Amino acid sequence: MATRRALVLAGGGLAGIAWETGVLRGIADQEPAAAKALLDADVLVGTSAGSTVAAQLGSGLDLEALFDRQIEPSTAEIKPSAGIEEITELFLSALTRPGTKAEKLQRIGAVALSTDTVAESVRRDVIAQRLPSHDWPDRVLRISAIDTATGELVAFDGSSGVGLIDAVAASCAVPGVWPPVTIGERRYMDGGVGSTVNLALADDCDTAVVLVPSGRTAPSPFSQGAADEVDSFARSTFGVFADDESLAAFGTNPLDPACRAPSAQAGRAQGRRVAAEIAEFLTR
Repeated sequence: MATRRALVLAGGGLAGIAWETGVLRGIADQEPAAAKALLDADVLVGTSAGSTVAAQLGSGLDLEALFDRQIEPSTAEIKPSAGIEEITELFLSALTRPGTKAEKLQRIGAVALSTDTVAESVRRDVIAQRLPSHDWPDRVLRISAIDTATGELVAFDGSSGVGLIDAVAASCAVPGVWPPVTIGERRYMDGGVGSTVNLALADDCDTAVVLVPSGRTAPSPFSQGAADEVDSFARSTFGVFADDESLAAFGTNPLDPACRAPSAQAGRAQGRRVAAEIAEFLTR
């Protein structure tokens, strides 16, 4: 049987969108066949920032054009009023009280619902301008989000009856920064709250390449961090975590639009450095 491959794109703010795009561009610079194999993966999984990149890859726009969009000075992105410290405080207040993971996610969801941010329509317009195409691609694309009421991980795809813009907006709805997204009678928040990678959404694949715009030792609010999740996945995985040069390029606030160009360039440089390893992994 043919190997079923996934490209899994993790969360990490605007820096993450730019970095992941840059990594793929850098791989294409050095190993075009490997880059094509990743872009042609049987399954695309996107969480938060990764949902944007996955949707963009499914749009038909080539990597060069997608990379150029990240280094373009003008942008429709909004600089949030809340920063990393405020988000961290929100998480800690919800996580320090005892309870199951779902209960803690429900508490984060309650705070997300009660926090005054921009209007949903304003945020939705930002997401719409991010995406070259507003239609689901004719391929398997899975986008994660969290139901604020239940704490449940939800995967949207082309068969969910949910528009692509709304699915990406939900996956990118950082609690306390952007408004939860209304879909039907439910409200959804950032798919990366419980896990930045959500590798479970690729459990029907034999291999997965995972791009993670954080360091391998980045702390996690839950027991299993991104590195542990990648390393313990039952199938064959190759994780690319942001290296020191990339982390420095992200700056102090990965949600600030100003981080886009340096993050994209750092990602491209790192992509070139890891291209040969990825090419070898894909040919095993």
